[in-house]
Amino acid sequence: MTFLKALYVNPWMRGLGVLATLVVTLLVLWWRGPEWDTVYDAFASVTWRWVLLAVLLNLLSVGVRAWAWNLTIHQAIPEPQPGFRNVFSAFGVGLLGNAVLPARAGELARVAVLRGHLPEGTGAGAKLLGTVFAHRVFDIFPIALLVVYVLLTAKLPHWAVTGIVVVGLVGLGLLTIAMLSARRAGTEPVHGQTARRLLAMARQGLAVLRVPSAAIAAILCQIVGWTLQLLAVWVATEAFDLDVPLPAAALVLLLMNIATIFPLWPGNVGLLQAAVAFPLAQYGVPYGTGFAYGLVLQAIEMSVGVGVGVVMLAREGLSFAALKRMEEEEEEEAEELVDDAVAASEHEAEREAVLTEGRSRR
Repeated sequence: MTFLKALYVNPWMRGLGVLATLVVTLLVLWWRGPEWDTVYDAFASVTWRWVLLAVLLNLLSVGVRAWAWNLTIHQAIPEPQPGFRNVFSAFGVGLLGNAVLPARAGELARVAVLRGHLPEGTGAGAKLLGTVFAHRVFDIFPIALLVVYVLLTAKLPHWAVTGIVVVGLVGLGLLTIAMLSARRAGTEPVHGQTARRLLAMARQGLAVLRVPSAAIAAILCQIVGWTLQLLAVWVATEAFDLDVPLPAAALVLLLMNIATIFPLWPGNVGLLQAAVAFPLAQYGVPYGTGFAYGLVLQAIEMSVGVGVGVVMLAREGLSFAALKRMEEEEEEEAEELVDDAVAASEHEAEREAVLTEGRSRR
């Protein structure tokens, strides 16, 4: 296990792994991909002003979702609280991290960046990790609305049902964990054992779940953000003149997100386009045209995520190498938090066993 971990953290081995996955992806696309002449012809007839509008809608979505995180943070972090500019900056860097770093490491990157704007020694790292988790939990509500809308209105391929069920179960599990954790959190961090204090800080990041008005406001922001994304997906269909209804765009948005839950290779290029093209075939869209449309959709999201991220990275005065280093440091601290929590749980279990045995002897 130590040997495998050493290989994973070695930058040369990770670089070779990324290169190998890229080569395999390109070979699979060449061998089992669409008819590339059809893809080329689809690009030849694109109305690019619709693509630009889709980019602007995605940018608005980023701003609204960053505000939802801002609301979540303000319930968890005491004064002095970070301003929205710093929150948006960290959120943008996180988008860049998710686009270019493995395993959605951008979530840790945004914590690392925002923590730099907070005083030292306040346990902000653990609290911010809790807010990131809460922010992701709030995605469950717009996703649930999207699933219901798709089930009621879209032409759903039978193979997509399994993925939707899995997403629903995962979302329900995350929501349950978040609600239970929030209920156990106190208003102040627990003093004493390090693990207990860290866990209390992490739960404090979920404090927004105990304030109905703030939680509802954050959920509404996430719903607006997802609605803007849905409009962006539909507007992009107009760029290709696909002539499909809004439910088709909703189905595409849902399956795109399912296809990117687990980053199997950089960008999941090919898989994402197939997840877009196959359902559109139900609406009479040729596979090659749907594949080209999927490429443009991914380019729109990447352009917003990477574009905003690069600007915010420059604003923070950071390089990509520094961002990678910060993400690794944040990951190590998160692992230490988990290790401490496990050790504390084991110690508590042993202590309870000893007390129980003592009572039984009496």
